[in-house]
Amino acid sequence: MTAEPGRPRSRTVLLAAPRSFCAGVERAIDAVERLLDAPGRSEPVYVRKQIVHNTHVVADLAGRGAVFVEELDAVPEGATVVFSAHGVSPEVRRQAAEQRLTVVDATCPLVTKVHSEARRFAARGDTIVLIGHAGHEEVEGTLGEAPRSTVLIETPEQAAELEVADDSRVSYLTQTTLALDETAEVVQALRTRFPLLQSPPGDDICYATTNRQLAVEAVAERSDLVLVVGSANSSNSVRMVEVVRRRGTPAHLIEDAGGIDPAWIEAADTIGLSAGASAPPALVGEVIEFLGRFGPLTVEEHITTVEDITFGPPAPVRDQS
Repeated sequence: MTAEPGRPRSRTVLLAAPRSFCAGVERAIDAVERLLDAPGRSEPVYVRKQIVHNTHVVADLAGRGAVFVEELDAVPEGATVVFSAHGVSPEVRRQAAEQRLTVVDATCPLVTKVHSEARRFAARGDTIVLIGHAGHEEVEGTLGEAPRSTVLIETPEQAAELEVADDSRVSYLTQTTLALDETAEVVQALRTRFPLLQSPPGDDICYATTNRQLAVEAVAERSDLVLVVGSANSSNSVRMVEVVRRRGTPAHLIEDAGGIDPAWIEAADTIGLSAGASAPPALVGEVIEFLGRFGPLTVEEHITTVEDITFGPPAPVRDQS
């Protein structure tokens, strides 16, 4: 569509659904908020690492009094600390016990599931192949469950070259926030290399990651451009951009509306819009408002599935308002 001279160009925003917060993210943020809002609280609430990978969420909670630390060494003995949604290793739990910390474990239950699988596979003598990104907090936590039994890989090439003690006793796990298509390629390479490869009882890539990738892909098919709201260290947000680009549609990861380059918008009639599982829904509204400055805007929601999953709060905060 070309705008008539003197008339603003009309555009359509295709809003992918589901988008933004997932149940695990909501649970983790809620745990910190309950502690901050607890009647009579006078001591700081410490959070190890970012509670979820989003700078806006972290800044908001920090502004309300949460103290974010990289490691438990920065937490005073006997204080309250929240473990992030990404999970921690047993070594971190041991350190917390040594410091007599009150722990509120906000690990996503779906990450906890992967940890349980790692322990079970290791106990039966398997070599565990963990598919994931080196350095990611979730991966570090899972590796810590069975460090002597687990090897980390990221690519099909690494899978094809992998050597283990016993080819007949190999199982695999995955980080919960990976791209579906790329992970399938790695698993296929593992199956070719190890025909007796054992799978986890259910997919490790979580429902929220899967749903957001499928939703943004569906929107991309009808869009000239796709914007994904999320922080650069949010694995699931980065993967959403990658899956769109692999299908030939230009896509950009933006922290918020301020990350939009007007030049992207000028060339687009239809703009797909989504947000990673750790990005606040309000940021999507701000992006739509920003896009409206370029001319008349029609917003259409494209729903691929409806999520109804919820997770209860961690036990230590269930009775706190």
